Amino acid sequence: MPFMEFVAGSVSGALGLAVGHPLDTVKVRLQAQSAYTGIIHCMSKTYSNEGLHGFFKGMAFPVLTTGITNAVVFGSYSNALAYLTQSQHSHRDQGKAASAAQVFAAGCFSGLMQVCVYAPIDLVKVRLQGQTTVQRYRGPVHCVAVILSEEGPKGLFRGGLAIALRDIPCYGLYFLPYEVTRKALTESGKEPGTFAIMMAGGMAGVLTWAFATPMDVVKARLQMSGAGGREYTGVLQCMRVSYREEGARVFFKGLLLNSLRAFPVNAVTFLSYESLMRMYCPPAR
Repeated sequence: MPFMEFVAGSVSGALGLAVGHPLDTVKVRLQAQSAYTGIIHCMSKTYSNEGLHGFFKGMAFPVLTTGITNAVVFGSYSNALAYLTQSQHSHRDQGKAASAAQVFAAGCFSGLMQVCVYAPIDLVKVRLQGQTTVQRYRGPVHCVAVILSEEGPKGLFRGGLAIALRDIPCYGLYFLPYEVTRKALTESGKEPGTFAIMMAGGMAGVLTWAFATPMDVVKARLQMSGAGGREYTGVLQCMRVSYREEGARVFFKGLLLNSLRAFPVNAVTFLSYESLMRMYCPPAR
């Protein structure tokens, strides 16, 4: 049911964002700025200069639009998996019978579908999170207006290629460990319980971010380019310059934070999504 997927996606996405946004702000600043020596230094500087509010910059826009993004992700995944397995059951039942290749392909398709929706939302979030002493944008609406006036509509998709290169394969990886872990923790013939869903969601998040972090660094730097940050002309040029100046370790900036944030965020996201879908769209017996 598309409406229920939208509602479940909205609620699960908002809960996940609320849990993980403070660490996400620290991660973005470490990846895109050179003013911090590490996680603790970034957190202390953010708190001393901006207070607790600084950790929640850029959160409003993703929360308001998370229903669309998550509905696209979960909806396209479940529909792609249904097509690949020729099944009419919910994605919970599909995961029991689908092969690893089918789960991976459906996940990649969901990553592709969400790029156009997610790219502008993430750009605004990163631009607002990156504001420290100089407040160039007054809020998400003002940020969008400034980008449109300076760069036109294409400016809203700055870093979009990096997002696609990150999300298409990583959403394939995202759903695969989720399905495998949930199945392993569920007794045969029974519905997965809270523990199985949370562990599967958390593991999926951690494993996915381990692969996604290098391109996540490139994405953040491209998104901050043109907003007072260093200018980059594209993905490859950003990778070359970053590697030349900071070495290979630059592509793993934020990995620890991504891993720490990924487990609770994805555990909460999957649990709330599965619970809502199960409540209003129970699987066929």
